[in-house]
Amino acid sequence: MEFYQANFAAFALFNILLAYREYRQEETIAPEKDARKRVESNDTKELLRLFKWRFLPIYLLVNGADWLQGLAEEVVAALFMTGFLAGAVAASFTGKLADRYGRRAACLAFCVIYSLSCLSLLTNDIAILFLGRILGGVSTTLMYSVFESWMVTEFNVLFPGDSGSALSGIFSIMTTLNSVVAIFAGIVAEWVTDVTGTEKAPFITAVGCLAFAFFAISKSWGENYGEKGPGKKSILDVENDGVELPAKNTLRLFLDDKRLLALGVTSCFFEGSMYIFIFFKFPALKLSHQLAGSPNDLPFGLIFAILMCSMMTGSMIYNYIITNHPSITPTKLLVGNLSIAAASFFVPVLFRDERVTFWCFCIFEVCCGIYFPLMAYQKGKIIDDSVRANVYGLMRVPLNCFVVLILSTTREGTQHRDLVFTSCSALLLVAVAVNGTLL
Repeated sequence: MEFYQANFAAFALFNILLAYREYRQEETIAPEKDARKRVESNDTKELLRLFKWRFLPIYLLVNGADWLQGLAEEVVAALFMTGFLAGAVAASFTGKLADRYGRRAACLAFCVIYSLSCLSLLTNDIAILFLGRILGGVSTTLMYSVFESWMVTEFNVLFPGDSGSALSGIFSIMTTLNSVVAIFAGIVAEWVTDVTGTEKAPFITAVGCLAFAFFAISKSWGENYGEKGPGKKSILDVENDGVELPAKNTLRLFLDDKRLLALGVTSCFFEGSMYIFIFFKFPALKLSHQLAGSPNDLPFGLIFAILMCSMMTGSMIYNYIITNHPSITPTKLLVGNLSIAAASFFVPVLFRDERVTFWCFCIFEVCCGIYFPLMAYQKGKIIDDSVRANVYGLMRVPLNCFVVLILSTTREGTQHRDLVFTSCSALLLVAVAVNGTLL
């Protein structure tokens, strides 16, 4: 127990120091000499601040609703896979609908659909539970595509001349605060369960968060669509007549653009490995804990908090690198991050030591903290606003299929878990090789 408490204290202190360093760095930036430029800079900062306040609280609310539900290992495998299958199917069309009819409308639809998914878990009827998992898969696809699509498109309209640093900073803040929300949501979920005496209370709380998010979106967000900008032809248009190509040609984007193909492969293998990690991390730690001969139970809540602190550390490391080391390109950083993530999966297979396993899991969460803002920035710069939600959605199709394939072949036993971890490590190295071709 003392081992995990010491790690939590160390990560918390390290995060505080990193956050303080970022704050001091912003405060000590030398003012511009030109008064007019300084006024323009102040106006831009104020506009950026207002933009963050429009987006970040709502983004954290919807993620908080997701964290309140969690992904417990006791989840019935059939229900779990049903959600991913539904997400794979939904990903093939939800993004295109969002581009056509509006990303704000899709965000509002997410709040409604996910609320229905939460409410379905209040019953013991198996048919309703499966329906709820289908709705959950659809809403998860929306959450990971339309919110970010709305934000990036809105940002590009408000700050057309931005070099990318401000957008990159927003992605870093999103990951950092999301880690804080995850810890807070775990505390709230436990508290409302204790107060009400029912494990269904967190789902009602999640519905409350979604209702508030729905109201905030409807009042403060404007609509944006997948339309081509002035003087700029959509990448889905035929060259001369502007007629939209059939939807199937969207898939050619991944084949025609090596950068987009690399993002698709990376998303599938890294995020797929992350979902596998969520499913297997506690069984792996349990095994190492038992082999160590410890009579006490693992403090799962504390371990979860440490892992979220690790992700927070990763997001601040990302922000430090992009701010202070411009020579490290996003692709170089991605290749290095994927390599470390691959090692963090393979080392626990070689060593059964509880501390080694735990630290490897912390390192993987640090990699997640670097990966998410980095990947979001890459997608924001490479993908055209005209098809942003559609492409974001399509990138989740192979991801969901990958997770379903792994989970459908899951068996009890250490040997199978070792095989899964080794496979994830190998696939992450494939992603390293694919991105390495872009260096």
